[in-house]
Amino acid sequence: MSVPEDEERLLPLAQRWPRASKFLLSGCAATVAELATFPLDLTKTRLQMQGEAALARLGDSARESAPYRGMVRTALGIVQEEGFLKLWQGVTPAIYRHVVYSGGRMVTYEHLREVVFGKSEDKHYPLWKSVIGGMMAGVVGQFLANPTDLVKVQMQMEGKRKLEGKPLRFRGVHHAFAKILSEGGIRGLWAGWVPNIQRAALVNMGDLTTYDTVKHYLVLNTPLEDNITTHGLSSLCSGLVASILGTPADVIKSRIMNQPRDKQGRGLLYKSSTDCLIQAVQGEGFMSLYKGFLPSWLRMVTSGFSSVFVFFVLKLLLICKYFPLSLLVFSMALPPNHNSFSFLYLFLFSFYLSSESCYLSW
Repeated sequence: MSVPEDEERLLPLAQRWPRASKFLLSGCAATVAELATFPLDLTKTRLQMQGEAALARLGDSARESAPYRGMVRTALGIVQEEGFLKLWQGVTPAIYRHVVYSGGRMVTYEHLREVVFGKSEDKHYPLWKSVIGGMMAGVVGQFLANPTDLVKVQMQMEGKRKLEGKPLRFRGVHHAFAKILSEGGIRGLWAGWVPNIQRAALVNMGDLTTYDTVKHYLVLNTPLEDNITTHGLSSLCSGLVASILGTPADVIKSRIMNQPRDKQGRGLLYKSSTDCLIQAVQGEGFMSLYKGFLPSWLRMVTSGFSSVFVFFVLKLLLICKYFPLSLLVFSMALPPNHNSFSFLYLFLFSFYLSSESCYLSW
């Protein structure tokens, strides 16, 4: 074996497999962030469904009987009427989504930035390249993760259906996937994909471009270095811009995904995302497109902070060859007897063992 190959195998896992390590680290960071901020996501979805004008065409009295609630009253109402743990109803498909979406988006964006577009001669990454790269990465990641997003939205509304005396649609996550697949086929799993990728494109355009721009400005024009503080401030600004751009598409996406369907899986309220947009504006006013804006922004900000923090901690452990310890701590922080968490932990641990076994075999 040559000397360079010996030296390469002595490197930490993060340096030997940089893109695979980045995918795993971003997936872990997104999972922890999702657990911490999911009550905000559930509250956002419930707010987006309040006062849905299209329900009147089906003779649904829920729109008139349910009082309007703000973010705090909605969250407290869920706790009082459904139970505290119901704030995490739908978290399992959300974890599935983030493993696919967040990790894939970051890796795709890094690949586009470093390989496809490249940096300018002064090592600065132009804004237009950030816009295109961010939108492309978000669209690809969100399209692949659409089935998990669909199940997440529908499971988030199950508690409200129970309070309204309606039958529950699913017994669990896997039953939800199976039922949607049996009723609507493969196409049914991609219901609402158009506004979903529109939202992803807008959110990533605002998130990644603002994040890169703010971080670049802070590093060059302030005493701050490229550290957690800089990343946190960048996340604060990028979350606000992303929420302003993406909330209208998010409202349309959630309503299309949650609408009742016939036996063939076709929606009974909306024919398309454009139809949903028109009905919402005509029946509820333009500001109805920004229902759930506050919890959406708060979630992006807190998720950004927690994701960056966990990402840096896991990266440090990975570089220091304490990745088994990081996996152990990560697994201990997760609820026991949970299939999605067990799957993620076993996947990460098997990845580590396989890489280390390759190293030890030499």
